[in-house]
Amino acid sequence: MPLPGDEAFRRGLTRREARLWQPVEVAGRRLVRCWVCERRCTLAEGMRGFCRNRVCSGGRLYVETYGLLSAVESRPIEIKPLFHYWPGSTSLTFSGWGCNYRCPWCQNHHLSWSEPDPGASIYLEPRELVELAVKLGDEGICASFNEPGIHFEYVVDASAEARRRGLYSTVVTNGYFSERALRELVEAGVDGFSIDIKGCPRTYRRFLGADPEYVLRNARRALDMGAHVEMVYLVVTGANDDEECMEWVVGKHVDLLGPEVPLHINRYHPANRYHEPPTELGKLLRAYRIARREGVEYVYIGNVAFEEYQDTRCPRCGKVLIKRRGYTVTYYGLDSGNRCPRCGHRVPIRGRYVSKPVRFRPVF
Repeated sequence: MPLPGDEAFRRGLTRREARLWQPVEVAGRRLVRCWVCERRCTLAEGMRGFCRNRVCSGGRLYVETYGLLSAVESRPIEIKPLFHYWPGSTSLTFSGWGCNYRCPWCQNHHLSWSEPDPGASIYLEPRELVELAVKLGDEGICASFNEPGIHFEYVVDASAEARRRGLYSTVVTNGYFSERALRELVEAGVDGFSIDIKGCPRTYRRFLGADPEYVLRNARRALDMGAHVEMVYLVVTGANDDEECMEWVVGKHVDLLGPEVPLHINRYHPANRYHEPPTELGKLLRAYRIARREGVEYVYIGNVAFEEYQDTRCPRCGKVLIKRRGYTVTYYGLDSGNRCPRCGHRVPIRGRYVSKPVRFRPVF
């Protein structure tokens, strides 16, 4: 049984030395630098990183929230969204607290903008998390809801345990990892990445104080290491919905990742501290048409009522090969080699198709 998070915190179970850090000296001061993400926080004694999960103590870097989970739920893989990865399967989805971004429109700001809260958490060892996934009949695990990088060490250990038990491991991420962190995740068994591209450089500078080139670099590196990648472009009113930004996102996608990497164009709705109206449907369709014009073979529109834009069509002959409604695969028409039965074109699919009812099963 999981421990209450506050009890685990009091017992010191959630405190572990961080995996990626180094001592540095700046202006004669001995500091530590975190190497999990590209913020590369440099911390003096007692300071916490931007994500609020790591602290400098005794000249070393510690993560204080190992195994401290804010939510655990069995969910369909299509909701991530991952449409070309183990279609129809479910993953035990888990989250912690905090983030290395501060997106003003964040839908999960109650988790990602919050200080770690042991009293509102449960504690699960990686082995317990994976055992729970097996018990619930999930095909894999997924770090989601908030940025997985905040509990990087836990994701690495849980992914390695999942691989030992024959389960897949995925992350839903903003992709702002360091290259070292990305490599360790893939080596541990993470082979499915749903990566947010928040817009063009102007969007990142204005709202995030970050650089999208790192995100695209990591998506490319993940592909080169054999992982499966799908990109998600949330089109936000007044932030990244102009045509110049759309052209930049799509152009980089094609040039760096290639036409076979799926692109999800999702509708924004007001949340947190951002109250512009929902994305105009015409702008979503414009982004879709730009992507198709530039050669992206698998383009989807999400968070909208017209669900036909969630279907997978053969890029060669146009036949509907996978039909999705409400995060459920309602039709799967690929042959055993993932080829179109009409023209023989091979569609990139990672894993096998799992036929079972859609399921949302909250655990915590």
